[in-house]
Parts: sequence; C-alpha cells; structure tokens
Amino acid sequence: MEQNLRNKSAVALRYQDGDEAPQVVAKGNGYVADQIIAKAKEAGIYVHESRELVQLLMQVDLDDQIPPQLYLTVAELIAWIYRLELGQGGAAKSSEAR
Repeated sequence: MEQNLRNKSAVALRYQDGDEAPQVVAKGNGYVADQIIAKAKEAGIYVHESRELVQLLMQVDLDDQIPPQLYLTVAELIAWIYRLELGQGGAAKSSEAR
C-alpha cells in the first residue's frame, strides 16, 4: 500500500541475547523512514508493518529501551520472526513496513 511520503514512519529495534529489553536504534519520518527500511532490506532484516506499533515506538527516545508496556507485543513479534526465519532456513525476507 502506497502512502504519502510525509506520513511514512519507521522504527528500528535491536535486541541481543542478554539485553534487558529491545532498544530503539533508529527512527524517523518521510525520507529517513525510507532509508531505515531500505537499509534493513539490504541487510536481510525483516521489516514488519504495524502502524500502531510504530506510533508507540516513535515516542521512545533514540537509544532507549522500549517501555515495559510494549514488552509482550514486541516479544511476540520477535518470536514470530524467529519462527519465520527457522521455517525459511535462514534470514527472513523483508516486506514493506511503515
């Protein structure tokens, strides 16, 4: 689904074993959102589309961990991506997200 460039938003999270919670490592609107999505796709990182989740994550400061209220939602997303990757035998392919 095409969106107006100004309305596009993207947030990148990082989570590694041993981290207390996922961390917001990039976020932006418009052109910056396009670049975040493009870099993720280039790296073979799965891009998930959830406008509501992105709106919530946009409120988190850059380099901060996500708030406890989002733990369950993000954990379910990470688990789903993990299962998807296992089913594909490698890195999940990207899909459009904003």
